Amino acid sequence: MRILVAHNAYQKRGGEDSVVEAETRMLQAHGHSIVRHERHNDELRSRSPLATLTAGFETVWATGSFRDVKELIAREAPDVVHFHNTFPLISPAAYYACADDGVPVVQTLHNYRLLCPAAMLLRDGKVCEACLGRSVCWPGTLHGCYRGSRTATAAVAAMLAVHRAIGTWREKVDVYVALSEFARRKFIEGGLPAERIVVKPNFVESDPGPKRGLGDYALFVGRLSGEKGLRVLLEAWGRLRETIPLRVAGDGPLTEEIAAQIRTKDLSSVKLLGRLAQCEVLPLMHGARFLILPSVCYENFPLTIAEAFACGLPVIASRLGAMEEIIADGTTGLHFSPGDAEDLAVKVEWAWLHSRELREMGRAARSEYEYKYSEEGNYKQTMEIYAGAVERASSCEYFSIREQLAGKERG
Repeated sequence: MRILVAHNAYQKRGGEDSVVEAETRMLQAHGHSIVRHERHNDELRSRSPLATLTAGFETVWATGSFRDVKELIAREAPDVVHFHNTFPLISPAAYYACADDGVPVVQTLHNYRLLCPAAMLLRDGKVCEACLGRSVCWPGTLHGCYRGSRTATAAVAAMLAVHRAIGTWREKVDVYVALSEFARRKFIEGGLPAERIVVKPNFVESDPGPKRGLGDYALFVGRLSGEKGLRVLLEAWGRLRETIPLRVAGDGPLTEEIAAQIRTKDLSSVKLLGRLAQCEVLPLMHGARFLILPSVCYENFPLTIAEAFACGLPVIASRLGAMEEIIADGTTGLHFSPGDAEDLAVKVEWAWLHSRELREMGRAARSEYEYKYSEEGNYKQTMEIYAGAVERASSCEYFSIREQLAGKERG
């Protein structure tokens, strides 16, 4: 099969970028031919102020992206185009390039961008659904939810409103891939066609094997930012009656604040490890007793959960969004009330002191990985998704954007 993979990479590499690369390697390993169409947000750094302003219009419709994808399709003749992130440089215009030639379109929903200008359904450190289901995301614009700028947010809101109005989301994507049932429900609430949203979670590219010992420390892996609940995590550690070592792997905007809190609160049991490569994270998981995800936002599907399960590592996570769904309380980990440092401290102490129960959770987590998050199982799901997209595209009569506009003019 010939697959065109389209992705707008981020300035700071994140989970989405890693997933795109892992899926691409998986497909290549199974003999498929991959064509890449990649833009990178670093392109925006070198633009003049006027060109940067123009980028706001490109978010709605990037003519260059439309042309590039058309040329790629003509030259490479892909069987399917799989989009990951189109924001901001690729834009939904690329869907129309595919529709022009009747090429099936698959769109993975890595974040909540189609529902929320800031992509996280979060405002002021709390879950926010003010824009969910609205034809125009005016609350997000009013609060400047994207990059703290009303102007930048207005550009994103305009993109969402325009393409909702002309039917892009309903007509130009054959299959949407949500990462969890929770996310699927949210996208349906937001207006995407339910019959075209399937669930395929993230996967672990190479099986690290289960850990052998109980583990000597608690572990956090992720971006050091407000939505990840780092402040809640440190507050909980300050409430512990037991001395429990905590390793924190990652970096981000709160790095200096977290380091300062560790010093001022005398949290000597907490060690910052900085950003680590995956090849360093998995051995760290093998030495941990449990992983902690204290996020205060609707996580879509943290890859660290699948990695932890692959290592037979239980997860303590906020009872929130997809985390509540993915982690079975008392079976593969524990839930705590979102933002509640006291409840987190109680769950951490219980897990630390109940080694027999924790070992059982670790075995259950490993079984969950084998059943749901292995590479081979994910590959089979991906092929089924592509087949469904091809079937739908072959049954639809496509019209180019030029033909649609001409029809409107005649009307």
